[in-house]
Amino acid sequence: MADLIPVFDGHNDILYRILMQPEAREAIWLTGEGRGHLDLPRMQAGGFAGGMFAIYIPSPSDDEDASVEALMDQPPYELDLPAPLPLRDSQAVALDLVAQLMWMERASGGAFRLCRTAGEIEAARAAGVIAGVMHMEGAEAIDAGCDALHAFHAMGLRSLGPVWSRPTIFGHGVPFAFPSGPDTGPGLTEAGRRLVRDCNALRILIDLSHLNEKGFDEVARLSDAPLVATHSNAHAVTPSSRNLTDRQLDMIRASGGIVGLNFATVFLRPDGRRDPAMGWEPVLRHLDHLIDRLGEDHVGFGSDFDGATVPEGITDVTGLPRLIAALRAHGYGEALIGKLAWGNWLSVLRRTWGE
Repeated sequence: MADLIPVFDGHNDILYRILMQPEAREAIWLTGEGRGHLDLPRMQAGGFAGGMFAIYIPSPSDDEDASVEALMDQPPYELDLPAPLPLRDSQAVALDLVAQLMWMERASGGAFRLCRTAGEIEAARAAGVIAGVMHMEGAEAIDAGCDALHAFHAMGLRSLGPVWSRPTIFGHGVPFAFPSGPDTGPGLTEAGRRLVRDCNALRILIDLSHLNEKGFDEVARLSDAPLVATHSNAHAVTPSSRNLTDRQLDMIRASGGIVGLNFATVFLRPDGRRDPAMGWEPVLRHLDHLIDRLGEDHVGFGSDFDGATVPEGITDVTGLPRLIAALRAHGYGEALIGKLAWGNWLSVLRRTWGE
């Protein structure tokens, strides 16, 4: 990775791929199977130097993904929120995914390291080792009293989104809908407010991606940490409920937080379609808007690799150098590119977690 711009990525779903095919985990992770967006060899080839690895609990209806994707091919669409998931079942799946993430570290032969502090991430980069951070996308595995939050923190959890796009005991996620806005339901529950307080006490990053507008506002009111959306884009460019309004972006900037640009085509394209044939223009429009609204120090990448359809110019993690080249051609200087690719994420993680 010495000749590549090192990239820290705010969100990926490779653990979900392994969950769906545990018998193929060696091929998925170690050698690559020619599918998906991520594996260890392609990360090394693309300059992927670190990122958030999501613990995501699928809904029973996730076997209908093909029909859902077909709806996203022809906006407008509005998908119903999946039903809440049972705590004990979710905890069992989450524990399995933690174990798989730890296996990835053991199996990597020293090429991948789980990190719990910003200092450990920087040390991994200096050693040429990919840094992995344990993230939870949707808090279905956390109980109302947050006892499990403390247990997962002890296992290495450092980032958590209270919701995915379904309700939890903590709050409400936005639906997959286009066109739509994020004002889609009530705010945090009392358990959700407790979750924010406990995350602050443990210095766990609170991820606002997927959270609805009222929930966002409550986190902003309650939290003493920078506001972070690990994989979201600009609503002013693509009017999806998953994207952030200018008002929300202003709040994130005021808190010293960050937004990770989501590579999902449905959140990049102004027409909301899933089609990957889109060129670089939508990506650059979102980045320009985010930088204009947030400032150069508060924007990064949050790819959603292995969880979404991405532009054909990126294709998979080996497309990160092509993205960097497109930013240069657009007129971004090396200092700004360094911030977007690595520096801004490490800054906000240090201010959230401490050293």
